[in-house]
Amino acid sequence: KIGNHVMIGGQAGISGHISIADGSKINGKSGVTKTIKEPNKSFNGHPAYDFAASMRVHALSRTLPEMEKRIKELEKMVQQLLSERVNA
Repeated sequence: KIGNHVMIGGQAGISGHISIADGSKINGKSGVTKTIKEPNKSFNGHPAYDFAASMRVHALSRTLPEMEKRIKELEKMVQQLLSERVNA
């Protein structure tokens, strides 16, 4: 069942036997695999999930190489501190 005032973008897919709440916006090329209960929200991706969350993930994905480098540096620092502590 598709609620009132739902907007579905091009090439979006919707599994059978689910419901979509009133005012939902399904972005193009998104895949809806579960019932959407909360009205007036936008969804993106496959499987479709909250649009705001998908934009945060997209923004963070651009910084992953730098984050990986920083994590490796921090791991080295932690190992060094632990070995200094054991040797003290």
